[in-house]
Amino acid sequence: MEDRGFRRRPVLPFGVDAVDSRLAGGGLRLDALHEVAAAGPDMAEDCAASLFMGGIAARAWGPVLWAVQRRDLFAPGLSQVGLDHKRLIYAEARDDAELLAVMEEGLRHRGLGAVIGEVKRADMTATRRLQLAAEGGRTIALLMKRHAREGRDPIGMPSAAVTRWRIGCAPSTPLPVEGVGRHRWRVELARQKGGEGFTQILEACDATGRCALPAKLADRSATAGGAARRAA
Repeated sequence: MEDRGFRRRPVLPFGVDAVDSRLAGGGLRLDALHEVAAAGPDMAEDCAASLFMGGIAARAWGPVLWAVQRRDLFAPGLSQVGLDHKRLIYAEARDDAELLAVMEEGLRHRGLGAVIGEVKRADMTATRRLQLAAEGGRTIALLMKRHAREGRDPIGMPSAAVTRWRIGCAPSTPLPVEGVGRHRWRVELARQKGGEGFTQILEACDATGRCALPAKLADRSATAGGAARRAA
């Protein structure tokens, strides 16, 4: 599709207007690299970042290649966010360089719905290679940058990624009865090409891979929208 001389890129929307309306393309570009990092070094936020990526992959088409350096990927947890283990292809790499090469090869294959990898470091050259490999296809690339011992911001270095996210934990949705409610995440878009960053509290991905606005925020948004229409 063409629009004023520019080809409209394929996107994967979140299905949450508070997020999609603030993304430059109305969703995550499918032919692009997106970086994700946990908001902190603890295991809970690391898990939240992994599940955030899993939910995105669940909503993409086709098989999903997930490249790791350590065997800590919990398949049952991914199935809870809609990513069926039958769609998963695991690849184990010895180091960052090998993992990035595996991701690049997967992106050039054009037969995968998503390619995901977890590294400690990936410089501008490495991320540029991934972005170029993704362009022109329909395979979304998700690169998780883990916290290093030095304490540096995982997504603080220059990158060719189209979007860069920080995912943290937020207090769970309260239930009318005693128990644990649906998990909430603090989703921060730290940077995006062609748009501004933002932060949004979302309920964690459900069994279809979809996030949602917490009920009170959704009600407030609907009320504001109705007021705006009446004013118009």
